[in-house]
Amino acid sequence: MFKSEVYTKRRARLQGILKSGLGLFVGNVEAPMNYPANPYHFRQDSDFLYYFGIDLPGFIGLMDFDSGKDWIFGNDIDLDDIIWMGPQPTVKDLAAKCGISNSATIAKLEETIKEAVSKKRTIHFLPPYRAETKITLGSLLKENPCQMKTLSSTALIKAIISMRSVKESIEIEEIEKAIGIAFDMHTTAMKMCKPGVMEQEIFGIIEGIALAKGAGSAFSIILSMNGQTLHNHNHGNILKKGRMMVTDAGAETKLHYSSDITRTTPVGGKFSQNQKDVYEIVLKANNESIKSAKPGISNLNLHMNACKIIAEGMKNLGLMKGEVDAAVHSGAHALFMPHGLGHMMGLDVHDMEALGENYIGYNQEVKRSDQFGLAFLRFALPYKPGHVFTIEPGCYFIPQLIDQWKSEGKFKEFINYSKVEKWKDFGGIRIEDNVVITEKGHKLLGKPIPKTISEIESICS
Repeated sequence: MFKSEVYTKRRARLQGILKSGLGLFVGNVEAPMNYPANPYHFRQDSDFLYYFGIDLPGFIGLMDFDSGKDWIFGNDIDLDDIIWMGPQPTVKDLAAKCGISNSATIAKLEETIKEAVSKKRTIHFLPPYRAETKITLGSLLKENPCQMKTLSSTALIKAIISMRSVKESIEIEEIEKAIGIAFDMHTTAMKMCKPGVMEQEIFGIIEGIALAKGAGSAFSIILSMNGQTLHNHNHGNILKKGRMMVTDAGAETKLHYSSDITRTTPVGGKFSQNQKDVYEIVLKANNESIKSAKPGISNLNLHMNACKIIAEGMKNLGLMKGEVDAAVHSGAHALFMPHGLGHMMGLDVHDMEALGENYIGYNQEVKRSDQFGLAFLRFALPYKPGHVFTIEPGCYFIPQLIDQWKSEGKFKEFINYSKVEKWKDFGGIRIEDNVVITEKGHKLLGKPIPKTISEIESICS
């Protein structure tokens, strides 16, 4: 946990935004893997962590926005639990660690909520993403658990987004720690990227680094020769010379702040000429986007500029044709880059995604596009100091997408399908870094991880 003052100040800020009703924060519980005593690895809810910091299952926080009082509810363990788990801190002790003097049992919470409902007080809660949380909320509020998402509080969602979007210095420090772990993960993967090695072996080693140095991986590691599949979680291939391995991997610190880095490595340590040509295009899009990041410029603008760099590069290789701006405006470039440039990052690797992407990255003035590719841009608003983002352009040759667009005659004026056909076995390239927006510009976070062709070939050798 951070110092108790951190959580006290955060709750006080939220109390100042929402001035009436109750704020109910249901922490996560353990989820059985295949029988009750064998749970999945526990991960606390990020919003609960942000305001209360208690990284244990079975706790619920309550903020009274009328009185300004905060509560922690939970049940102390009994002797049977102590036999299996050893002595554990009391609910009162844990509440004190996050600056709260009021604590009680879950039964007392049920009474408190029942009284609030009878008085028709507003009870603010966030959209649940776990079945257990839906059931808990439904039981407390005497509502259908299936309705909990639609009954969640828009006011609370927007208030939390306004706070969590701008990172405190202690949060930036944690994210840089997470990138430090990712440095070891990615440089290890590069060194292991040799013909005959099974992807699963590399995956297991780098996930082990995340577990040994932090709280584990920040998300399911993407590591595959088939980098044209954007979120490829299959690690069953044996690496072959002439192919490339896309590794999209990050770690969580012990306080659960994330990193998210992608590197693309040639199997055997040497890029072919075709691979170099495409790699340099993606690297230019990555570097130029990072250089342009500053307060006031929108992530949408940065995304569109990156798409133009990709399209210009594809045109220079003879894979696209026509006027670049028109091609990007039409969405033709999305054959090669069918995703957004990046996303917010913090306690969640896709920060606050559980609260709803459109609340985070869009507003009344800036609406999400329905154009293929652009529709996947998670954040389109202007940057503010304290925003932490990934910048991750890519270039992919997806055979099924190429075949479909070709059969439909889609964007024939911009895509040279006869030449694209010859690249269908190329795979994909993605390069991703993590950036914080500062008052005057940006800062590339963490220890630089090799990403130029010469740096990658050097570490592979």
